[in-house]
Amino acid sequence: MYQQPIRNTLLGMMFFFLVAPVFGAIQGKSVNYTDKDITMQGYLAWDDSSNKARPGILVVHEWWGHNDYARKRARMLAEEGYLAMSIDMYGDGKVAAHPDQAGEFSSAAMGNLEKAEMRFNAAMQVLNEHPLMLKNKMAAIGYCFGGGVVLHMARVGTDLKGVASFHGSLGAKVEAEKDQISAQVLVLHGAEDAFIPQEKVKVFEAEMKRTNAVFEIIQYPGAKHGFTNPEADEAAQRFSLPLAYDREADEKSWKSLKEFLVKVFQ
Repeated sequence: MYQQPIRNTLLGMMFFFLVAPVFGAIQGKSVNYTDKDITMQGYLAWDDSSNKARPGILVVHEWWGHNDYARKRARMLAEEGYLAMSIDMYGDGKVAAHPDQAGEFSSAAMGNLEKAEMRFNAAMQVLNEHPLMLKNKMAAIGYCFGGGVVLHMARVGTDLKGVASFHGSLGAKVEAEKDQISAQVLVLHGAEDAFIPQEKVKVFEAEMKRTNAVFEIIQYPGAKHGFTNPEADEAAQRFSLPLAYDREADEKSWKSLKEFLVKVFQ
């Protein structure tokens, strides 16, 4: 006496799978590009549920190098509907295993500003040439070392709608001229960051005002350097560094980034 209901149920399930929409998923793939001298290993992420063009966002890694954390942030941006690319500023996909090595890599990368800008611009070109890229709608975000990179690119007048720095270096390698910064600037900073103390925040704020930049600085009480990265606590313990993950600051800063991106892409 149960055969007919079972048959109807099976038919209903078959109909559902035949007519139900196929939802897209976040896709990711490695992408190589060059600065003419060396190969960089980036990572593209996007939502393939639509073929509609969308704004693009570059993600610049911490001083450890282009690792899984940077790729994770690219995928998170793809989930928000952006075309995202985490980029390689060290070349050959180099990743540091020790702070001393990370310091060497980051110093070498930014010690030659012309080369650093070339590498960043090469990544911009890759993203601009992607078929899903909405032309003239690009921003960049960076973490730690990467925050310093995106701020530098804003200072030299790179064609970006906005840049956001998470616990990033604020000091200027080259100070911007008045009205040179066209990108809107967002700085998300831990108030207890021992690497970038309040004195440096004040200097940065004065620079932004002097150059007429459109900027905002958001500070998180109690947050230390690396507050967005869950692996910061392990690195702090292993290498005796003043780092710490802060879930609340991480979530709040990501929310602020999302609001910032909506604003700059209006």
